Order: sequence, then structure tokens, then C-alpha cells
Amino acid sequence: MINVTKSYLPDRKEYEKYLEGIWERGWLTNHGPLVTELEQKLREFLGVKHCFFVNNGTIAIQIAIRALDLQQEVITTPFSYVATVSSLVWEKCSPVFADIEKDYLTLDPAAIEKLITPETTGIVATHVYGNPCNVEAIDALAKKHGLKVIYDAAHAFGVGYKGKNVLNYGDISTLSFHATKLFHTVEGGAVVTNDDELAFRISYMRNFGHNGPEKFFGVGVNGKSSEFHAAMGLCVLPAVPDIMKRRKEICSLYDQLLDKSLEFFHQRPDTTYNYAYYPILFPSESDLLKAVKALNDNQIVPRRYFYPSLNTLDYVQYMECPVSEDISKRVLCLPLFVELKDEQVRQICSLVNKSLNT
Repeated sequence: MINVTKSYLPDRKEYEKYLEGIWERGWLTNHGPLVTELEQKLREFLGVKHCFFVNNGTIAIQIAIRALDLQQEVITTPFSYVATVSSLVWEKCSPVFADIEKDYLTLDPAAIEKLITPETTGIVATHVYGNPCNVEAIDALAKKHGLKVIYDAAHAFGVGYKGKNVLNYGDISTLSFHATKLFHTVEGGAVVTNDDELAFRISYMRNFGHNGPEKFFGVGVNGKSSEFHAAMGLCVLPAVPDIMKRRKEICSLYDQLLDKSLEFFHQRPDTTYNYAYYPILFPSESDLLKAVKALNDNQIVPRRYFYPSLNTLDYVQYMECPVSEDISKRVLCLPLFVELKDEQVRQICSLVNKSLNT
């Protein structure tokens, strides 16, 4: 079986060294020394001022929404993982869907501006497949209209834009460290900001609102993660450059071998990409379904990521987003992970190409 991804696992003995320290200290959670160490190393690696390690990427978005006090209407993307929108609904905001740019698959700033009303309080945009949003245009809109900006950067670990890490844009960025991600802590995520006041709010919001052992500073949730998860992150982080290198090699092989009738992912100019995913666009949904069947029949499992377009979910108000609705029906992410062999990539390409010509 070749799945769409396979989690990178470090040397087991390296992980066990961290476990020995956990057993010796008896400190399993509640901001232990490994969590603190991982946060420091992430700040350095990502080039950001504040990075709060939390227990998953969804709680990261929810904390960001609360920290910025987003209410009423929030403009967001229909082309993302469901957590981007479900977090807004969970926090009692009303998602307003702006369509995406056809080339880069990120929120279209022109579509955003048309939807701004007196009830709009913020923008939640996704760096899709690690491709940065048009951050200059979105940030300019936010300043013009007095809006807050959250970037869902679940796919954008290690991505650079115009010489700096993409996490330095917006008010808050959120990350996912789920086991399927390029960098992972088995389960986990992070809330990132360069704003000191926001950082203070986030620090207590992720810990029940605690302001000392017996005092509380407002409402919070349990967003903490454990020493065991931090240990995995500390093992995986040094391997990230090599992980990216191998994933880039695999993507290059896909580029060479796949049928040119397919549409390929466009990286935004001035981007230092992380090769988080390998999406392809088929001429039609029926072509995609034929390819999926051919792959599945050979024990290969790609993923329709993202499908369906989030503006069509039954718990949000439908708004027409023709680009997102079209792309979501035709896009497919092919297997991409460090252990994927070149001969397996050739097999995948052969099956996809054959399906297009039958």
C-alpha cells in the first residue's frame, strides 16, 4: 500500500534518549523543559518572535480567533482543510467566503474587498499547499479597513517569501504539527505572532487562563502539549532540511514524468517553497475519478485535497465561489514522503498517464 503520505520517524534510540530524561524528571506536561526547548528552537528555525506550542492545529486557530476577539463576519477561503472554517463556526463567527486566485489557489484580494461590510472583523486566509497568500495585498486591505488577519499556515512550515519566513505576515499565524505534516510532533500545532501584547494573551489562553497557580487572567482552554510530543519534535526538527531536499527530488521526478495535459501547481514568485504536497489538476472531475480508480486498483491511495469546496458545507451559508468549486473537483494530491522510491513514483505516473489516455 502506498498512501498519500507516510510520517517521518527519527531514529528510535534518539527518541528514547529523550524518554529517559522524562522518566528521570517525572515531568510529563504543563510546560516542561522539552516543550520550552522546542519552542525556543522553533523560534530560531522559523525566525519569529513568539511561538506557542499547542496540542493541535485546530486549537491553534481557535486560540488565534479568541486572542484577536474576532466576531460577526470573518472573510475566509473556501479552499482549505475543513478546520479553517469549522473553527470559525465553533467560535460563533460567520464565515464569509471569498473566491481564490486560479493560479495560486489562495484568497483573491479583489474578492475579499468586495465582501467587506461594517460587520467584518477579520480575515482568515490559508497558505495553500505551502504557497503564500498575496500577503502584501491582504495586509493592505486589513490596514485600510481596520481588520485583523490570521494566516492558517498549516502547510507552510519553513516557507519563505521575499527573504523572510512567511509566518512574519499578519497578526497571527497558526501551524499544524500533525503526523502527516512535513514537520510533526505526532499531534500538535503552534500559534505564532510578533506582537508582544498578543503573545501575552495567547500565553494564558492556552493554559486555562492561568495567571499564576491560583489566579486567572480571563478565559482560556487546555491548549498545552506534552513532553512526549515535544521530544518527537526535537528529534524531527534537525531532519527538516533533508526531508525538504528529498521531497523536492520526488516533485521534480513527478514534473518530468506526468502527462502534460495536466495542470501543475504554480508557486508564487519570490517563494522559498517547502514541497509539502504534490497537487495536480485534471481536465475534468471524470478524468480525476478514472485516475483515482486506476491508482486504488494498484494499492495506491492519493487524496482529493481539498474536496469539497468549503462554501458548500451544510453548516455554512452558501456563497458562490466558482473558481474554488471548479478546482476542488479537479485537484488531486499524489503520494509524497521521504521513503517514497523513484520506481514507485514512476509507477504512479504511468498509471495516471494511462488513465488519461483511455
